[in-house]
Amino acid sequence: MRQTAMRIFPTLPLLAIAMVATPAYAQDAHANHEEHQAEVEQLRAQVAALTAQLVAVTERLDEIESEQAETAVEIAGLETETAALAESTAPVVTASTGTEISMGAAPEVESDDGFSFKPFGRLMLDAGFTAIPDGLGLEDGFDVRARRVRLGVQGDIPGGFGYKMEFEFGGNDLEITDALLEYETGDVTLTVGQFNNFQSMEELTSSRFTSFIERAAFTDAFGFSRRTGISVEYGAGNVLLQGGLFSDNIDDLPGSDRMSVDARAAFFPEIGDTQLHFGGSVHYADLGDDGEVRYRQRPLVSFTSERLINTDRFAAGSEFDIGAEFAAVHGPLHFHAEAYRREVGGLVSMDNAVFHGAFAEAGLFLTQGDSRTYRGGRFNRTRPARTIDEGGIGAIQLNLRYDFLELNDRDAGIIGGTQNGIYSSLIWTMTDYTRLQVNYGRLEYDDAPNALPSGEQDYSVDVVGVRAEFDF
Repeated sequence: MRQTAMRIFPTLPLLAIAMVATPAYAQDAHANHEEHQAEVEQLRAQVAALTAQLVAVTERLDEIESEQAETAVEIAGLETETAALAESTAPVVTASTGTEISMGAAPEVESDDGFSFKPFGRLMLDAGFTAIPDGLGLEDGFDVRARRVRLGVQGDIPGGFGYKMEFEFGGNDLEITDALLEYETGDVTLTVGQFNNFQSMEELTSSRFTSFIERAAFTDAFGFSRRTGISVEYGAGNVLLQGGLFSDNIDDLPGSDRMSVDARAAFFPEIGDTQLHFGGSVHYADLGDDGEVRYRQRPLVSFTSERLINTDRFAAGSEFDIGAEFAAVHGPLHFHAEAYRREVGGLVSMDNAVFHGAFAEAGLFLTQGDSRTYRGGRFNRTRPARTIDEGGIGAIQLNLRYDFLELNDRDAGIIGGTQNGIYSSLIWTMTDYTRLQVNYGRLEYDDAPNALPSGEQDYSVDVVGVRAEFDF
C-alpha cells in the first residue's frame, strides 16, 4: 500500500503544474509566444528534475522497507531462540487444575492430584492443689502449668502416602512429638519416623480423649513415650495387629544404642449395643551399653514436681513387658481396665527386678444421648448429642478409677514404694473440641522413699486438678 501511494505521488506535481501553466500560457500568448514557450520548457525541465528526485526517494524508501523487513525476520528468529533457551533452563512449575479448601475445626487444603494439607493443635491449661504431709519437707499447695501446647500439620501425598509433624511448645524448649511418614496399601500400613510404640491402649488413646487429667500411673512411671522406628500395622474388620522396631526418642539421637521390639494385638467385636475390646502387648528393650533406668511417679497431676515413689537410678541391661487390656462401651456406660508387668534384667549382682501397674475405671454420661466413642483399638473423640452452640449443654461425664503402681522388688533389693490411688473426674464437653474437667485424687503410699520425721513411710496425699482445653 505504501509503495503504491509513493508511486502515484510523483504524478501529482505534474497535474498541478499543468493546471497552472496552461492558463498562464493562454493569457500571455499574444505578447511573446517564444518567451513563454521558453519558460514552459524551463518549468518542464524543473518538473522532470523534481520527478526524478521523487523517484529516487521512492526507490530509497523501498530499499529501507526491505531492509526493515529483513531486520524484523532476524529479530523474530532471535526471540524464538531466546524463548527456547529460557524454556530449557528455567524450572517448570505446574499447578493443579483443581484445589479444594474445606473448613471444619481447621482449614484443609486438597488438590485433585492427591496432595492435602491440614494444620492441627491443642492447648491444655492445668491448675490445682496438692496436699502433701508437712513433715516431708516437699513443695505442695496451688500451682499452674501449661500442660500441652502443640501445633502440627498432617496430610496425604499421592501414591498412598501420608505425613504428620507435631511440635510441643509447652516447655522451655521446642520438642518434636510426632514426625512420621506412612504408606497405606489395602489393610496394611507401614510407618517410619517418631511415633508412639505399641504399649497399652491407655497410652495410645490421645490425651484429648482420656477420662482423667493424666493417664494411668504405670504409663508414665515405666517411661512410655514416642520413639524413632519403623512399624507395620494390619487392621481389618474387628482385628488389629501392630508391631515395630524402635530406637530412642529423637531428642536422644544420635548417641543412644537402645533398641526395642514392640507388638500389640486387639480384638474388638460389637455384640448387640455393646462395643468390646480385648487386647494385649509385648515389649522387649535392649538398653545398650551402660544402660540405666529409673522408675518414679507424681501424685496424679503434672503441675507438681514431687515424685513420692521412686526407685532411683540403677544399672540395667534390658526390659521385658507384658500388658493386658479390656474395655466395654454400652450406651452412656463405659469400663476400661489394664494390667502391666515389667521385668528388668541385667542388674549388677541382683536377680531380675519385677514391677507392676494396673487400673480399672468406670464412667457414666449424665446427659441423654451421649456415649464414649471407640474406634480402631482405642478411645476417640466425644461428640455431644447437643453442643452449647446448638442450644444444649454439651456432654457431662462422671468417671471413677482405681490406680495401682508397685515399684518394690525386695528380692532384687529395690524399694521404690507402692501407690494406690482412688480418682474421680467430672468432664464437661461443651463442644466437639472444647472440654473442662475437674479431678480429685486420694493416694495412699506404702514404703515410700521419703519418710516422715518419725520414720513412717506410709501416708496419704490429696490432689485436686482442673483442666481447660481445646483442640482443632
